[in-house]
Formats: sequence, structure tokens, C-alpha cells
Amino acid sequence: MSEFERWEGRYAASEYIFGEEPNYFLASCKALLPKSGKALAVADGEGRNGVWLAEQGLDVLSIDFSPNAQVKARALAARRGVTLDIRLADVHNWDYPDAAFDVVAEIFTQFSPPAERAKKWAGMRKALKPGGLMIIQGYTPKQLDYGTGGPKQLENLYTRTMLEEAFAGFRDMNIIEEELEMHEGSSHGGMSAVINFMARKA
Repeated sequence: MSEFERWEGRYAASEYIFGEEPNYFLASCKALLPKSGKALAVADGEGRNGVWLAEQGLDVLSIDFSPNAQVKARALAARRGVTLDIRLADVHNWDYPDAAFDVVAEIFTQFSPPAERAKKWAGMRKALKPGGLMIIQGYTPKQLDYGTGGPKQLENLYTRTMLEEAFAGFRDMNIIEEELEMHEGSSHGGMSAVINFMARKA
């Protein structure tokens, strides 16, 4: 089964598998967001994070490769009274525009093997304006001990060194590793080992 088929199947569920509320780490960055501007939600799935960013007053482009997920994202945006620009895209091969966004957010997008992750992160760097805010959350290798979500492939998990190298030259870099109980829909539940990344493009 391809990754596309796997995610289409998961998103075919009637429920929002990661819930309808924003990721807690993304929400914790609220004070750092600009009052207006453009945000890119990478692999935004069912839209919970893109919708929240739109609720903060940002013009949000939500990209994902799953049509099933995007049907739900449109419905969530409509229920919450916000507008999302939703586009079907493969986050590894999408033509990321140059310096177009004030905020780029990638939350639990860990289906990318190393070579494709490098392409995705290079695109995200390119798309962020100078001074813009990059927000990333993912699972660390310790998540394999918990098994409460995320990929089973070690090479898909994020480490401090990996993030420092990928976003070298960014300023105000803040990386926090934590272990905590997560409750985000039916697919993120239980003790989890995560890494949180915030930084600004120089």
C-alpha cells in the first residue's frame, strides 16, 4: 500500500482522526505570530491547524495530498467561519514559492523518508520570508518505545541535531524535547516523545 492510499484510507473515517482543535504546541506559539500576513500549513490534513491559524487573522494556504482530508478541512473551516486556501499538493514536490509566507508550520509530517524530508524542508525554508517564523513539531526516536502514534521507521523521526542542521542560519532558535500525555483525536493518544522547534529566518 502506498503512503497516499494509507492516508486516504485513514482520512476516509467520519471522525477527525487528530481532532478538530489545533496542535497544542502550535497554539502555544500564538504570541509569536504576526497580527496579519500569510501562513503555510504543510501537510495540513483535515485542517485543524490551518483553521486555527486563520482564526488568528492570517491568510492561510493549506496543502496536503489527500482529497479525503481536504473535504474535511473545507467543512471544518466552514463550521468555524474562516477561509482557507486549500490546494492538493505533494509536499515533497510542490513548487514552493520564494519568500512568500510570514509563518510556515509543519506539525507531525513524518511520513517523509530522509531524501524527501530534505526536499520538503528546503522548500519550507525557501517559502519563508526573512524574519518569518518556522514552527515544527514531530516525534523523536524515543517515540518508538511508546508506540502511541507516528512512523515506525527510525529514520523518519526528528532529532535536535537534524533540525539544527536543516535550519542552520535561522535566528532565535528554540528546540524543546518533551515527553507528555497527548490527546489529539483517536490517532494521537497516550504518552508521547516529541520535539518542538521554533526559529526565525535570518
